[in-house]
Amino acid sequence: MIKYELICKNCELSFDSWFSSSQEYEKLKKKNYINCHNCDSKKVEKNLMAPKLINKSKIKIDDKEILKVKEITKKMKEYQKFIKNNFEYVGNNFTYEARSIHYNDKKRKKGIYGTASNDEIKELREEGIEAEVVPWVEDKNN
Repeated sequence: MIKYELICKNCELSFDSWFSSSQEYEKLKKKNYINCHNCDSKKVEKNLMAPKLINKSKIKIDDKEILKVKEITKKMKEYQKFIKNNFEYVGNNFTYEARSIHYNDKKRKKGIYGTASNDEIKELREEGIEAEVVPWVEDKNN
């Protein structure tokens, strides 16, 4: 399950909604099944959401929270390692390469990963090209 904060572009109402996955949200959005419960407009978009950040200087964090953050960071690094080992890094050429694969049936031995702006990802999705945003944890040892 994933929770998104949505905003109606017609009446500016902001509200939360749960979806089984990000793909489910995209599928429902594409089929125009998402609407504002205030004005019934179909002009509903995901709103900018800020992650919950932990400020160590202002609050006391208990050991359970520290362990939870470490566990999440470890899991994200495992995902990153998997991506690095199983996908080809294309850097800032991600949108170009994704379109080349989609429109030109460009064959690749591996999938791709790289860098793209939120607007570029949105454009790819609007074109029917599957693209996901993965949070990236920078390795402090480098």
